[in-house]
Amino acid sequence: MNDILPDVSATWQLVESIVCDVIESYGYREIRLPVLEHTEVFARAIGDATDIVEKEMYTFRDRNDESLTMRPEATAGMVRAGITNGLFHNQRQKLWTLGPMFRYEKPQKGRYRQFHQFDVEAMGYAGPDIDAELIIMCARMWERLGLSRLSLEINTLGSPQTREKYREELVSYFSGVKSQLDEDSIRRLGKNPLRILDSKNPEMQELVAAAPVMTDYLDAESAAHFDGLKSILDAAGVAFEVNPRLVRGLDYYNLTVFEWITDALGSQGAVCAGGRYDGLVEKLGGRSTPAIGWAMGAERLVALYEACGGEAGNSAPDVYVVAAGDGAFAAGMKLAEQLRDVIAGLKVELNLGGGSFKSQLKRADKSGAAYAVILGEDEIARNEAGLKPLRTGEDQTSVALDELANALAERLKG
Repeated sequence: MNDILPDVSATWQLVESIVCDVIESYGYREIRLPVLEHTEVFARAIGDATDIVEKEMYTFRDRNDESLTMRPEATAGMVRAGITNGLFHNQRQKLWTLGPMFRYEKPQKGRYRQFHQFDVEAMGYAGPDIDAELIIMCARMWERLGLSRLSLEINTLGSPQTREKYREELVSYFSGVKSQLDEDSIRRLGKNPLRILDSKNPEMQELVAAAPVMTDYLDAESAAHFDGLKSILDAAGVAFEVNPRLVRGLDYYNLTVFEWITDALGSQGAVCAGGRYDGLVEKLGGRSTPAIGWAMGAERLVALYEACGGEAGNSAPDVYVVAAGDGAFAAGMKLAEQLRDVIAGLKVELNLGGGSFKSQLKRADKSGAAYAVILGEDEIARNEAGLKPLRTGEDQTSVALDELANALAERLKG
């Protein structure tokens, strides 16, 4: 589990603010979910045969001997929250959340046991138009963030009936080559054979490539939904590739699945992934509700932003107030509050702990502030402050206190 230190956190805040702005520009509203859920929420939603439930969840019993799990993903919790709070009854919902998730897996660059996800979900929408909107939303994010080296892969898993027929074909095919399967694939064969298609074992790739293809077994309605999605993406100018081996790792998906992938982060290729899960609300005890969503790892997104040359966020103050001499601290504190009042969002750091004028100026420079505002006994007597640029070679000037906010606003704007 990973510490996110202040200098890095500033970039996170920058990236998060852009992503959240784009999400909300499409009419999605934030929901905040608990970190803990009853274990059965994930076992029923994700599927007992998945690696997440079998190997990766942090699960424990509380003092009432109830089994609780630290959330490994957000969709199941979001559906549970919607059912619990009556959000799906004769309503359609566009929701998003952001927060920490937990999976016990091998840590590596860009993947930690505590990680953070953006999660965007639309409930109550049945057509391919909402599928396309969620994908187009991502394309807008990449543009706003200045990201390149991203490509989109899409597929369809069809209806539950199609998926069951396809499952039988996969079982038949992989059973015929069982002696060539690795241990994970043999285990999945009896529980969730679609997961074999997602194998990362290089020795399995030839077998996977020769397996039956889902699109050959689609019913007419599923095929029409997929064709509708492709038509909307084409019209919107969003390039994509159909990947018939894209299945996603969770049991609840049907119809549309998609991934945005990159070659800029080594083996951690998927940046954002999602799909449709029309049966999940009913599976967790609600009414039948069509739904689709995506999840995006914040760690991976920030890494891609940096790899594509994104500017680092700035945690430094705009102004550092140097207050030297008797009575200067009280005047400095008053001035700092006045500046925060007048200039919305201004970051002002006031020197604390005393110190000589020289030592305070050193702290001001070390803080990264653009300007030092200097208050000494002489400045207070003249009802003015010294304004010293710290990042340029300009000379210090004297500014009347009642004009200081305007002078700072003008300089910082430039």
